[in-house]
Amino acid sequence: MLDLQDIHYQPATSEHPILKGIDLEAHYGAPVMVAGASGSGKTSLVEVISGLSKPQRGYVRWKNKSLNERQRRWLCGVVFQFPERHFLGLTVAQELRLGHRRLSTEDQAKALGKVGLSNIELKQSPERLSGGQQRRLALAVQLLRNPSVLLLDEPTAGLDWSVREEILGLLSDLAKEQVLIVVTHEPELFKNWIITSYQLSNGRLEQMTKLP
Repeated sequence: MLDLQDIHYQPATSEHPILKGIDLEAHYGAPVMVAGASGSGKTSLVEVISGLSKPQRGYVRWKNKSLNERQRRWLCGVVFQFPERHFLGLTVAQELRLGHRRLSTEDQAKALGKVGLSNIELKQSPERLSGGQQRRLALAVQLLRNPSVLLLDEPTAGLDWSVREEILGLLSDLAKEQVLIVVTHEPELFKNWIITSYQLSNGRLEQMTKLP
């Protein structure tokens, strides 16, 4: 179980706190959604959970053990909004191998199979992939890290409707296997399979009893 308690966060560039006393729980097989308007602090919340930012107050616990930033970076896989902008590999194969001293063909094939890219050409540039394929590749890259928690920041942003449906189906399947947290400004897209929903507004998180 992932457990956030009384998280307060104010980045150095902000005059006011972005997160004010955030409490959140997430469990295996029970996907969580955090809905909020642009600028509400959704990305900041992802950064705190994943260890990319340090809160001024509060705790992030995994299985009742408090974790520091380094430990959270090992625990979590993150796919940020428009992940295709952050590809570093010249080819799909290179992108998959980044950060790995050794990557077996079996592990690579397993990750690509999970995201529906089994037949992808590994020698092509990630930039030549379609938008949906790029999102799938970004997910495969994170799955190869074997994270216990998968954090998705606006995973459907910029995709057309047909591709959105494919990505939503993929995320629904992944949510059955691990702790998954989605942050989005389009909560209605996820209502068919999300278990717990929160609304982030004015730095505070409230559980939603009904989705739009």
